[in-house]
Amino acid sequence: MKNVLVIGASRGIGLEFVRQYRELGDRVTATARDEAGRLRIQALGAQALRLDVADPDSVEALPAQLEGARFDLALYVAGVSSTAGATQPPPRDEFDHVMRTNVLGAMQVIPHVAPLVEAAGGKFAFLSSQMGYIGGTDSSFGWTYKASKAALNMVVKAAQQDYPRAMMVAISPGWVQTDMGGAGAPMTPEQSVTWMRPSLDGLTARHKGAFLNYDGRRFKGW
Repeated sequence: MKNVLVIGASRGIGLEFVRQYRELGDRVTATARDEAGRLRIQALGAQALRLDVADPDSVEALPAQLEGARFDLALYVAGVSSTAGATQPPPRDEFDHVMRTNVLGAMQVIPHVAPLVEAAGGKFAFLSSQMGYIGGTDSSFGWTYKASKAALNMVVKAAQQDYPRAMMVAISPGWVQTDMGGAGAPMTPEQSVTWMRPSLDGLTARHKGAFLNYDGRRFKGW
């Protein structure tokens, strides 16, 4: 039985991680920013914590909620999207929201969570995007989102140096039917998580700081 932490589990991929790990009999702690999300987590038999990664005060309250914990696996799933392209600068409020959630939230969470993963000799995975694959984009659509995921990939690579006893990776869930992926995406959250779990299970020392596809393949051009 593993101790699993899922950050950003209100719905979609995060909630599906909670469901699948609970079905496997693992002990799961998960976060949501609102009461409705926490009730969904609790309904799956997991411990629900309050966390809004876009709110620095909320992040600062996280250590007290995690005191004494160790995690074999931590997942940073929280993320938001953008749509505009490079024909004009992004609106300031959109840029702040996307970067605060996708990048700054991760950077602020890492010092609180990574030591708890290191203590268990565990893994810390951050959900990224194929759009964060530098050189792998064919348009500027959603460029703020793409920039945020490229930055997140570098955050993970850099953080690995400071937490060498944890296995830290960025992983793309694929194109999934979520608020960001839309109803036309080819994969459901269940299918995506079903792919990612064995990819995370199969990580070895050579994957430290890597950027992976949901099926475990490394993005070599990164």
